[in-house]
Amino acid sequence: MSQQKPRTIFEKIWDAHVVKRADGYPDALFIDRHFIHEVTSPQAFDGLRKRNIPVFNTNRTTATADHNVPTKDQHLPIKEVLSRHQVETLRKNCQEFGVELYDLGHPYQGIVHIIGPELGLTQPGMTIVCGDSHTSTHGAFGNIAFGIGTSEVEQVLATQCILQYRPKTMKIEINGALAKGVVSKDIILYIISKISASGATGFFVEYAGDTIRNLSMEARMTICNMSIEMGARGGLIAPDETTFNYMRGRKFAPQGEAFEQKVAEWKKLATDEGAIYDVVLQYDAADIAPMITYGTNPGMGMKVTDRIPTVEELKEISEHASFKKSLEYMGLEQGASLLGKAVDYVFIGSCTNARIEDLRLVADMVKGKKKAENVEVWVIPGSKQVEAQAISEGLNKIFEAAGFELRSPGCSACLGMNEDKVPAGKYCISTSNRNFEGRQGPKSRTFLASPLSAAAAAITGRVTDVRELIN
Repeated sequence: MSQQKPRTIFEKIWDAHVVKRADGYPDALFIDRHFIHEVTSPQAFDGLRKRNIPVFNTNRTTATADHNVPTKDQHLPIKEVLSRHQVETLRKNCQEFGVELYDLGHPYQGIVHIIGPELGLTQPGMTIVCGDSHTSTHGAFGNIAFGIGTSEVEQVLATQCILQYRPKTMKIEINGALAKGVVSKDIILYIISKISASGATGFFVEYAGDTIRNLSMEARMTICNMSIEMGARGGLIAPDETTFNYMRGRKFAPQGEAFEQKVAEWKKLATDEGAIYDVVLQYDAADIAPMITYGTNPGMGMKVTDRIPTVEELKEISEHASFKKSLEYMGLEQGASLLGKAVDYVFIGSCTNARIEDLRLVADMVKGKKKAENVEVWVIPGSKQVEAQAISEGLNKIFEAAGFELRSPGCSACLGMNEDKVPAGKYCISTSNRNFEGRQGPKSRTFLASPLSAAAAAITGRVTDVRELIN
């Protein structure tokens, strides 16, 4: 009997979920967990209604309201008409089709990619989809998780399967110890700055190496979250003891003996010795510094102490026009330093950086300090559970004393779809994942950075090298 060739974790999970395969056609892939929210589900439910078919498996579908929800006065009706309509439509659809909804006011409500892991719905070896590009977050647990479009949301609701061409595989390996002031957000911004916002297009990325192994689960989620920002279909990290310890005892995770049996299975997911990837990239953790973006895509990033490149320094001639347009939009000069640049807003939140560890990092940095007068600071927990934890640990008191505003959970100012918008022309240091034109509000200007760098800017009122503030 011939021995099976060594496989990557991606190949193992993908192969285990293929329901039907035919040459020249996409694979029909079974989906273990489908997360939905108010923005990309209405047309999908309408499609089911028109064809008079039910949701195929309501037990594998979980809904929450996050994109359009206000982060103040969540007990009151939503003011914005479109936002209110979308959230109400989600309510009606979930009720009609029998889907579990974590609505406003529910103790499990929150940003979809934050509640999945904290509730134990996200597990190793799964296939997970959601009508949201940052579904790749869940890959931190060692699963295949990716964003899908509205027509695909309907496909999964109707059949619990999806048609997908198998992506290529890429391994990004990082080894070595991180310097002080450098956190997981800096790692992923560094990688994207190296390979560009399209450098992983067509690939599923596995992150490996001892730098990744030494990260907490929440830090790993930040890295997988932004895989999409370099064009990847998704990103994942093989599960290990850190993963199992995080999951043990969570609401929807297996319990007791059943959990230990699952762990034995999950341990077999790791990539086999000798498995081949289409591309392998390696980086040294010692070269990673606190990062910041200067342009209008996440690939336009640099070490906070570097200078914005000049046109002459760009590798691709094709980038010249977009580079100039980007700097014009941002009101920045080629070759300039960003250090000392005044900022107007600091946004700490989003599915990238709104977990309890992120809030603790910020609280540790600002304890006993006051925000700069010229800056408005919003801290938006990623879920009701994160909010409750922050209050139980007294982080809310630290934020209040520093002049930071702790609000209720939601996607908030990550994207201009709710009331939390950065005004036109204003600069915001944001812990979110995207800095496209108008992303945080029409004509707003965004610098992406880590929670530590955002906290430093809140205190100083300007772009700051966080290492200067760390004792």
